[in-house]
Amino acid sequence: MAHPFTIDTYATFLIANGNRYSGVEVSKVLADKEEFSPAHDTISRWLRSQDCEPDQLWNHVREHVDRTHSLVVDDSTLDKQWSLQNELVAFHWSGNKHKTIRGISLVNLLSTDGTEYLPVDYRIYEGKDSGVTKNDHFLAMLDTAKEREFEPDYVMADSWYASLENMKHIVSLGWKFIFGIKENRQVNLTQGEYVPVHALDWSKKKVHKVWLKGFGFVVVAQIVFKNGDIRYLVTNDLSCTEYADLSAQSKKRWKIEEFHRGIKQTTGIEKCYSVKASSQRTHIFACFVAFVRLEIERLRTGVSWYEQKAQYVRRGISHAFA
Repeated sequence: MAHPFTIDTYATFLIANGNRYSGVEVSKVLADKEEFSPAHDTISRWLRSQDCEPDQLWNHVREHVDRTHSLVVDDSTLDKQWSLQNELVAFHWSGNKHKTIRGISLVNLLSTDGTEYLPVDYRIYEGKDSGVTKNDHFLAMLDTAKEREFEPDYVMADSWYASLENMKHIVSLGWKFIFGIKENRQVNLTQGEYVPVHALDWSKKKVHKVWLKGFGFVVVAQIVFKNGDIRYLVTNDLSCTEYADLSAQSKKRWKIEEFHRGIKQTTGIEKCYSVKASSQRTHIFACFVAFVRLEIERLRTGVSWYEQKAQYVRRGISHAFA
């Protein structure tokens, strides 16, 4: 009997699998189950035929999200350097490789209170020729979050997203933001006398209330890392004037980096071998569904994403000795 193959079936395969994320492997896994026996070309057709939009991720995560937690935005590049004919592949900057590579760029929206990793939305950025920028995707996801009745304590992102337009849009939604900010952004303590952020007197104070050119009053802070690197933060929350509070809040922004690493290492999101855009979109969507399931289980039991996958492998190895 043909298997009623679904996103949930495919997500289960992605979670349980260790390194082979292909239609052929799905077929082999289900081959010994009489009622679950799709041929590999059936799986390939299924991947191509699905209409999986990022908005549908909400159906899988909505019951588990606290809409008052912080929303963090960042982009990540799926490495497709050897997929030369892939319809979704373009050249994008890779933070992992520290260079431009062939890949698929995702702009992701994560809900977190500093302990959870719940992706609530994402967009596929198709490059400069698409006519839609990463910032367009960013604002569209925030508008969708507003429609879903999110009221986050902060919206967070790195300096790439800290444009005046983005800041003003967040204010129009009635929200507060914490962004990374480039050291040359113009601010003033005295009307009309603008200086770059790095030129403020940081020897006496780690936090300043200043006027950000083109925006208005903000609080800026200098963050000095253990390796000596210096970064700057900006927020429109004028009550957040204590360095310790602003620094602690900003640490939630790094959760999205851990999410990016986690979804790549546990779901095979970079490992779809199809060159068809529709198949890639289905695979990416299923990987988000799979990760949500891993994270919900982690929150319920305390078992990490990686240990959950290891448990599947152990069961398989144990079966070989039966």
